[in-house]
Amino acid sequence: MTQHFIVIGNPIAHSKSPEIHTQFAVQTGLEISYQRQYCPDDVASFTAVIEAFFQGGGVGANVTVPFKQVAYQCCAARGGLSEHAKVAGAVNTLLINKTLLKNGTPIAEAIYGDNTDGQGLVNHMTSLDWPLKGARVAIIGAGGAARGVILPLIEAGISELTLANRTLNKATNLVTDLNAASETIAKQQIKTCSTETLSGEFDIIINATSIGLTGDTLPLSDQLDGHYAYDMMYGRELPFLQHFTKRGAQTSDGYGMLIGQAALSFERWTEHKVDVAQVIDSL
Repeated sequence: MTQHFIVIGNPIAHSKSPEIHTQFAVQTGLEISYQRQYCPDDVASFTAVIEAFFQGGGVGANVTVPFKQVAYQCCAARGGLSEHAKVAGAVNTLLINKTLLKNGTPIAEAIYGDNTDGQGLVNHMTSLDWPLKGARVAIIGAGGAARGVILPLIEAGISELTLANRTLNKATNLVTDLNAASETIAKQQIKTCSTETLSGEFDIIINATSIGLTGDTLPLSDQLDGHYAYDMMYGRELPFLQHFTKRGAQTSDGYGMLIGQAALSFERWTEHKVDVAQVIDSL
């Protein structure tokens, strides 16, 4: 029996999710249909799409730009949120909350949200044998991408975390919000600074901004060094990675994170784990 999945976004034609999940299905021997779903950029349209999909027998949906916050609000009001989604303030994975069924059939309030982005990053770093436990980590950027990865990094056992942003106030506000949202994060005592003043030696430095996609560069100090450098963007040469490669760091872009978060979504939906490294190689 074919299981049906979608990815919802606007725009959506560029999404690699169908190819990725098709590889997962081949690996696990499941028969699936995974389609791109364009949706007008408004709450009513998004709600109508997900209700129709799940009531029509859909198993799971991914959510991409610009609907991750809309999906969060929808799930908070309807079927619930995972801890990672609550802290991230965003949802990228939708499924049915099986505790909210009527005679075995999903009801409108049964839609549950998770966020696998940060866990996908951690899993990719782990597959690269990057040492997370006890690591001193710096994250550059204080937007949604940074917010989504902080809890999983702390759960992975890092020892120190510094959050840098061009506008320092945005970094401090994010830390305040996260401390209120999670006792685990509050115990970490995250440091903040501006991007320009971020300096010292870190085990891992993560670029959680999208600046590299424009070809622009971050204002990095000559006194900043890292053993490993990770850019969450992918798809082109990234100045952030070029910078740290010249300084002797091991580097990676975010393509493995993309596949890693997708693999976790697939596991949530089907209870089947996949070999992410094999899929990265095949794609």
